[in-house]
Amino acid sequence: MSPSSEPSSTLLQIIPLPLFQPDLYERAWASVPHPTLPLLATAHSKGATVFSLSTLSSHSTLTGGHARSVRSVAWKPGQPPQKLCLVTGSFDSTAGLWRWEADAALEAGAADDLEVDMSTRVSRSTADGELDSEPDGGTDKSWEFTLVLEGHDSEIKSCTFSPSGTYLATCSRDKSVWIWEDIGASEDDDEWETVAVLNEHEGDVKAVAWCPDVPGRNRRRHYSPDVLASASYDNTVRIWREDGDGEWVCVAVLEGHDETVWGLQWEPRPRDENQFPRLLTFSADKTIRIWSLKEEAEADDDGPRVAFSGIPNTMRKSLREEWNCTAVLPKAHDRDVYSATWSADSGLIASTGSDGRIAMYKEGNSPAAHVHAPATKLNDPSALSTSWEVIATMPNAHGAFEVNHITWCRRYDAGSERRGEEEMLVTTGDDGLVRPWQVKQEQR
Repeated sequence: MSPSSEPSSTLLQIIPLPLFQPDLYERAWASVPHPTLPLLATAHSKGATVFSLSTLSSHSTLTGGHARSVRSVAWKPGQPPQKLCLVTGSFDSTAGLWRWEADAALEAGAADDLEVDMSTRVSRSTADGELDSEPDGGTDKSWEFTLVLEGHDSEIKSCTFSPSGTYLATCSRDKSVWIWEDIGASEDDDEWETVAVLNEHEGDVKAVAWCPDVPGRNRRRHYSPDVLASASYDNTVRIWREDGDGEWVCVAVLEGHDETVWGLQWEPRPRDENQFPRLLTFSADKTIRIWSLKEEAEADDDGPRVAFSGIPNTMRKSLREEWNCTAVLPKAHDRDVYSATWSADSGLIASTGSDGRIAMYKEGNSPAAHVHAPATKLNDPSALSTSWEVIATMPNAHGAFEVNHITWCRRYDAGSERRGEEEMLVTTGDDGLVRPWQVKQEQR
């Protein structure tokens, strides 16, 4: 680890923890923690492996649902005793919905029991197409592949649930974003319908992300509270909302990146004065940008509203919202930035990518961090990067291999000082390894 040469009040260490076991022995694309339980799902090959965050070892494996590589996974939000629900997005152009059929370990307060039920495997019988569980160690616990969502014409690159779990968004190489709604009468009734197909991107859509349910998200009452962002090979990010007519419309196009936008994440913790969450984007142009909504005065919320009925979807984007690039993080990567993650606890940002490096950034106390940048500065990174600093880097995080994904998640392992509260980083790479990292901060 090489700390930034710039002066900082924070000394940060990135310390490797024991690897998740077993090794996946093949390229892994992303690891996503469950929002409330000590579980982590990793997309690789034609399925996914679920790890226990308590034991740092395999909990269960999902295979047999897809004919091609699984590139993304998403947990449906929900508290025990609801059944676990995981969605896998595949290059076979489908999304698969899986449910964990073992209810006993999901009762409220019994989350620790999940680590005991290890290595259940699920496979599709080639004879009759039905799913058969193949339990290890005699257990009868299993994942059930309950539904296939079809509609995309090409590979699904990302999938994500809205905060309520009502909506699922998927995006694809076919340049579209699909929004699906859960209309089932119960969690045992898997019935979904397509509520929108968004076709305004001019290139493959690489990633989608729903705005989290934090204070500030619901201040704009012109539209529904659900807000979706999408990133594309067309170098843009688009913001989508549902209007008063129930139509999903593009309310803003964020332009500034010079190459493919690989992904994005919403600010996960509340801002001062309940301002709307900011948006983090990262790109093949080696930059990481932060975007802020230029919010209207509170009095305007009750004023005249524009009616959009009858206006073509492609024309609506100029009528909506103004988003400005308010920061470009200091350069820390010399190749594509594949992934970045924003801590809900500390506010630190971590990034990684093709150069195999982990970089950590801290926002300064300068008021500039909360001021909207003039439009003339959108493409002037030197004028926008002063409110953030690089506080640490870790080269060769996965040796000579590219790192495809990085995420913050809670620690539940025996070495954690504050179990279930303390954060760690998890990286996922081309070497098939899922690596946890302890992040220690000390004030100078």
